[in-house]
Amino acid sequence: MLNKISRWLGAFLVIGALLLTGCTSPETTSSSTPTNLATNTPPTAESSSTVMTNPTNAPQIAGMPRLEGKATVVMVVKGAPITIEVDGTDAPITAGNFVDLVKQGVYNGSMFHRVVREPQPFVVQGGDPQSKDPNFPPAMLGTGSFVDPITKQPRYIPLEIKPEGSEQPIYSQVFRDAGVTAKPKLKHTRGAVAMARSANPDSASAQFYFALADLDFLDGNYAVFGYVTEGMDTVDKVQQGDRIQSAEVTKGLENLKVAGKS
Repeated sequence: MLNKISRWLGAFLVIGALLLTGCTSPETTSSSTPTNLATNTPPTAESSSTVMTNPTNAPQIAGMPRLEGKATVVMVVKGAPITIEVDGTDAPITAGNFVDLVKQGVYNGSMFHRVVREPQPFVVQGGDPQSKDPNFPPAMLGTGSFVDPITKQPRYIPLEIKPEGSEQPIYSQVFRDAGVTAKPKLKHTRGAVAMARSANPDSASAQFYFALADLDFLDGNYAVFGYVTEGMDTVDKVQQGDRIQSAEVTKGLENLKVAGKS
C-alpha cells in the first residue's frame, strides 16, 4: 500500500512540473519561456470568478466552435492509427475546439513533447503548434497556443466539466472551487483524452494529453473530451519527439457548428 501511495504521489508532483506547462503564448511568440502550472497564466485569458452553467449565454464562448453530438478522429503516429471518440454531448465547447483544430490541420506534423511513464504510466502530451517548426527550441515546447488565422489572436477555451447527473457542464472553475461534490461525467480513465492548461482554468487552447492509466486525482480539475477506442497500444509506444503524421475527422463532422458557417 505504501509503495502504491508513493507512486501516485510521484505522479501527482509532476502535474505542475511536467504535465501542463502550456498554452501561455501564441505560436508566433518565440521569446516566451516555459513555466510551470503553479505560476503560468496566459496573457490574454481571463479567469472567471463565477460558475457558468449556460454556455449559450456566456459571451466568452458564444462564438466558439461547438460539437453537438459525437465525432470520430483518427490520428496516425508512426504509421499506426489512433481512433478517438470525441464527446460533444458532454463537452460541447472542448470537443468542438478539438474537432475544429483537427479539421484545420493544426495537429498535422506536431510533436508529442512530453511523455511521462515514471514512476508509473501517466500521460502523453502534444498539440503545441510551435512543435511543427523543427527549428523551434525543444525546451520551450509546452508554451504554445492556437492562433486563429483570421483574427490573428490566440484562442483559449474555458474549463468545461459536466458533473454526473447534471444537464449542463460547469465552466471556468474546478469542482473544488465550485463546491461540486459529484464526480465528472467524463473521467480520467486509461485512454481518456483531455485538454492541457495552465493554472488559469480558462487557458486551454490546442495542447491535449492521453491518460496512460486511471488518473482519478485529475477528475474535476481538467477537461476530458473523449476516449481512445482503438490504438491504445500505439499510444503506449509513443516516445517524446514522435510526431502526429495526420489527424482527420472520419465521422461526425456535420455535428461541428462554427459561428458564421453553415
